[in-house]
Order: sequence, then structure tokens, then C-alpha cells
Amino acid sequence: MKLLADENFPRLAVEVLRDAGFDVVWSGDTHASASDRCVLQLCAEENRTLLTFDKDFGELAFKAALPASCGILLFRITPQDPVEIAPLVLAAVRARPDWAGLFGVVTRRNIRIRALPASHTD
Repeated sequence: MKLLADENFPRLAVEVLRDAGFDVVWSGDTHASASDRCVLQLCAEENRTLLTFDKDFGELAFKAALPASCGILLFRITPQDPVEIAPLVLAAVRARPDWAGLFGVVTRRNIRIRALPASHTD
């Protein structure tokens, strides 16, 4: 599974995912200060699932009609302590064999999952 961690995502969580064998790009390294639209475009181009704390991606993703090869995991966890978040992120990513085509909202207690609308190009 290919993942893209938003710039607001803790580096510790990215490192835990990489150590577990996931292909993770952190936008803070590759696309610092990129717009949300640019981040979603990168997910589409590279068939990655976005990991983010930014709730704006929810509305944007449903309007953008991402390709079925993309997914989004929105983490609604506060406070955002990287030591606590890292194992929660790993468990959420592992909860499904693939997040493509899905929008998941992750809290400490559960994951709500919704299908993303089909891409206009599908």
C-alpha cells in the first residue's frame, strides 16, 4: 500500500509506518507548503492514500472525485501527541488491506468508512 502523509502528520508516525514496510511519502519532505489540491493531485498521480489531520480534505475529496486508486484517512485525534498517534496510525492503516476508493475517519475508538465518489474520468 502506498501512502502520502500530509505535512501536518507527525514524522514519528511516518517512520513507524516505514519501519512496518509501508511505502510512505511525507509531503513535508517533498512538497512543503503545497496546496490541498496539489496534495490530492499527487495522491492521484502516484495512487497513494492520504493520511491527514486536515478536515478540509474531506470536502475537497468529495468535490474532486478522486480516482478509485486513491483513498483518504482523516485522523480526528486531539491532542496530537506523536507517541500516542503512531501506533493508532499503524493500526488504522492495517485495518484494511487497501484504502483505495475509501474515505476513513479515524478516532481513538473507531474508523468510519465511506466510499469516495467515482472519478469523472473512470
